[in-house]
Amino acid sequence: MLTIQTFEEAAKKVKEVTQETKLIYSPHFSKETGNEVYLKPENMQRTGAYKVRGAYYKISTLTDEERERGLITSSAGNHAQGVAFAARKYGVKATIVMPTTTPLIKVERTKEQGAEVILEGDVYDEAYDYALKLAEERHLTFIHPFNDPIVAAGQGSIAMEIVQELPLVDYILVPIGGGGLATGVATLAKMLNPRIKVIGVEPAGAACMKASLEAGHVVKLPHVNTIADGTAVQEPGDQIFPYIQENIDDIITIEDDEIIVSFLDMVENHKMIVENSGLLTVAALKHLDVQDKKVVSILSGGNMDVITMSSVIQHGLIQRNRIFTVSVLLPDRPGELVRVASVIAEENGNVIKLEHNQFVSANRNAAVELRVTIEAFGTDHKKHIVEALEENGFSPRLIQASL
Repeated sequence: MLTIQTFEEAAKKVKEVTQETKLIYSPHFSKETGNEVYLKPENMQRTGAYKVRGAYYKISTLTDEERERGLITSSAGNHAQGVAFAARKYGVKATIVMPTTTPLIKVERTKEQGAEVILEGDVYDEAYDYALKLAEERHLTFIHPFNDPIVAAGQGSIAMEIVQELPLVDYILVPIGGGGLATGVATLAKMLNPRIKVIGVEPAGAACMKASLEAGHVVKLPHVNTIADGTAVQEPGDQIFPYIQENIDDIITIEDDEIIVSFLDMVENHKMIVENSGLLTVAALKHLDVQDKKVVSILSGGNMDVITMSSVIQHGLIQRNRIFTVSVLLPDRPGELVRVASVIAEENGNVIKLEHNQFVSANRNAAVELRVTIEAFGTDHKKHIVEALEENGFSPRLIQASL
C-alpha cells in the first residue's frame, strides 16, 4: 500500500539527485483558457525528465545483493536514463532494453550514463518482454518503469512539490503512458487535499488507460500509433491500476495534431523544448471546461531529437497557416513569374520556395505550373494573399505544403 509515510520518504530521498523545478506561471495559457495556469517543468530535470525520481527511489530500496547482481529495465527513453543515472550513483551495472524506434538522443544519453543499451522491438511492450527474458537469463534485478508502487511513490514527489508551492491548486494535469506518474501524483495529491482534481492525459493513438477504466480492468490495445513515444504503451500496469481507478478524476485524450501545435506554443511563449509526451498536458488545457481555477500542467520531459523537432515545427507551421503552398498555371513567357512574386510581395508574403514545371502540359506555351511556398502571419494573412492572386487572374490552387 502507498502511504503518506512512503511518499514522505520518497520525496526526501529523491532530493539527493533532483534539481528544483519550480512552477512557472504562464500568462499566455492563462489568458487563452481563463484559468491561472502554471507549468511544472520536469523537462528541465536532471536526465531531462521526471523518471529519475522513481528510478532512484526504487533502487535505494533494494538490498545490496539485488543491486550488485546488476539492474535491467525496459524503457522508451526517459526511464532508461533515470535507471542508468541512479545505477551509476550506486556504482552498479545497468542494462537497458529500448524499442528500435526510440529517438537517438535518448539512446545516446543513456549510453553516456554508462549503461549497456539493447534495441529490441518496435514498441515499448516488445522491449519489455525481451528485458524480462534477459533478466531471467542473466539473473538481473528488473526495475519496472511504471508497474511498481515504489517507483510510483518516487514520481509522486512531484505532487508534494506542487502542493507545497501552490497550496490552493485546483487541477493537476498529468501525462499517462503506463500509469506510474499518474499513480504517484494522483494518490499523493488526494492524500494531501482530497478536493484537488487530477486529470490524466493520454495520446488518442495509445489510450490504454482510458480503455481500461471504461472496461473496469486492465486492457491491452492491439496496437498503438502516436508521435508521443514516451506514452506509447499498449497496456497499463496492473499493480498500479487500482490507484488510478480510485484517484484519477478524468481522462482526456489528445490527437497528434494538437501536440504539434502545443510544441510551437511552448517554444514561442516560454522558450522551452518539451517532448511530445510532455506536451499532452499543454494540449489538454483547451479541453478543461473550467474557469478561474488554479491549474498545473506537468511537463514530463524534454528529451527530443533534432530531426523530430524539425518535423514537428514544420507541421506546426503548416497547421497554423504560417506556411502554405499554392499552384498557379502561367503562360510560358517572360515576366509572368515576376508578376506572381510582385502580388505576393505587395501582400507582405515571404516566398521561401519556388518550383517551376514546364512539362505539366504538352503545350507549354499554353501553361506551365508554378508552385510557390509562402510564409504568412497566420490564417487571415494567408487568405489575403490567395485573394490577391485571384484578383490578379492567377487562379491559385492550394496544395499540400512541404519545406
